[in-house]
Amino acid sequence: MTSPRSGIDVRPITEAEFPDWVRVLNTGFLREPTSSDDVLEARRLRFRPGRSLGAFDAGRCVATLRSFAQELTVVGGAVVAADAVSNVAVSPTHRRRGLLGRMMAQDLAAAKDRGDVVATLIAAEYPIYGRYGFGPATSATEWTVDVPRSGLDPRLSGPEDGGRIDLVDGTDVRKLGPELHERLRRTLPGAVSRDELWWQLVTGAVRLDTSWSEPFFAVYRSADGEVQGMVSYSADDHWGDAKQPLNTVSVEWLTAVTPAAERALWRYLCSIDWVVRVKSSWRAPDDLLPHFLPDPRAAAVTSHVDWLWVRILDVVRALEARTYGTAGTLVLEVADAAGLTGGRYRLEASADGAGSCTRTTDRADLALDVAELATLWLGDESAVRLAALGRVREERAGAAREADALLRTSRRPWCPDMF
Repeated sequence: MTSPRSGIDVRPITEAEFPDWVRVLNTGFLREPTSSDDVLEARRLRFRPGRSLGAFDAGRCVATLRSFAQELTVVGGAVVAADAVSNVAVSPTHRRRGLLGRMMAQDLAAAKDRGDVVATLIAAEYPIYGRYGFGPATSATEWTVDVPRSGLDPRLSGPEDGGRIDLVDGTDVRKLGPELHERLRRTLPGAVSRDELWWQLVTGAVRLDTSWSEPFFAVYRSADGEVQGMVSYSADDHWGDAKQPLNTVSVEWLTAVTPAAERALWRYLCSIDWVVRVKSSWRAPDDLLPHFLPDPRAAAVTSHVDWLWVRILDVVRALEARTYGTAGTLVLEVADAAGLTGGRYRLEASADGAGSCTRTTDRADLALDVAELATLWLGDESAVRLAALGRVREERAGAAREADALLRTSRRPWCPDMF
């Protein structure tokens, strides 16, 4: 679609335009503009006709956006179809011309037409995506463990529960990892699906970056031999002035479907010879990691950030997909400037956790923007807090507190993936 004011065309790219599109993407992310043929071909594996948009000025690509099909787990374990948005970049020569807004509007409209329930993204910059109806729905926390301070017995030689940990290679990870992740994501609100390419990328079978180096992989098996956990990690090579090893292990990702597996893997990482620090990478904000240590203060929070952002495209299907903490009724007035799913909705939750949602003309209990509804939807945020911030308006006294009883979860949602 060409804007008559700017003369810039926003449309899906063709396969022949893909190299130019990647160059703009690299420029926007401050990477070397030109990709090698190998890297370009690896990136082409993600190309789907109609799902990679470009803005073209006089035939030259000046902005990029890519989306792809994804499944998102909601409270209660159901999954919904999501439009995952990624690879957003605008050339520095074409900033502040509304190109992102046009690409986003086109992509979200197509997602709505496909029947996707939500759109998702990981925001590089906080102020941008609220304009398009996205709200931060999960957060993530990073810890650094001071191993000598942790109180762990340095003589620890393996799991204490009869299980075992084995080092494996990328082939094993591609064989065992997908089923393990499927088990995890079906129980974790905020988790997303991973395709075969994801596993190829994290094991080096496909490389988008020529600087990729092979990590270590370890698998935890329970006493009966079942794979219940897996970790990918790397280590630096740092020695102190007194020829003392002072190395740091950096976790790339850690998947565990039982607390026993999680505990065993963290203790394994903290027991590696020469290692004095373990960096956790991004974990759930209520992760159990610190409390697996005799001294939880040894795990210091080094960063805490918003993570998965959600844009609700269908309020009825989104609210009916999840379960609820108590029985109750709530009428929501949802504002949506894009006109995709605004209106007034009656949510009714039964004692068994199931919810039904219908459009209504009843008087609203809470009024909020679609972005704030997304922030509440996975159960991490409090309507009472948002009301105090002026981002949710109570039309009936006490409605925000009732919303918290319905929507909030006992464990916090978490998205283990960056995309």
